[in-house]
Amino acid sequence: MREESRQLLEKAGRALHAAEVLLHAGDAEFAAGRAYYAMLYVAQALLRQKGLPCRKHAAVHAAFGQHFAKTGLLDPKFHRWLLDAFDKRLLGDYGFEADVSPGDAAAIVDQAREFLQAGRGYLRAAF
Repeated sequence: MREESRQLLEKAGRALHAAEVLLHAGDAEFAAGRAYYAMLYVAQALLRQKGLPCRKHAAVHAAFGQHFAKTGLLDPKFHRWLLDAFDKRLLGDYGFEADVSPGDAAAIVDQAREFLQAGRGYLRAAF
């Protein structure tokens, strides 16, 4: 596995841990945001392993969809979760009202955990 991919997976793990802490503390909006970033870092790690570094959110979303979801290398649900979590992160970060419920945040944290496990598994098996 490429070192940069390994580092991104590590960063994803730290973001997931932060999301869990924030969720436990009752901060649903920021928990959802950290969970989204965990997913983003996993997607970046996978893309970098294929020699496809992307920095902008939209580029990561599109490339992950093209190279992993549409090809079936990973379940397309991960692409959908990434996009949905991005929308919730935007609401949490830029909205004035609490638009992310604790239940929504908990679901996103669970999805991020599963996404991270799938990304680690793919990279261990393939590389």
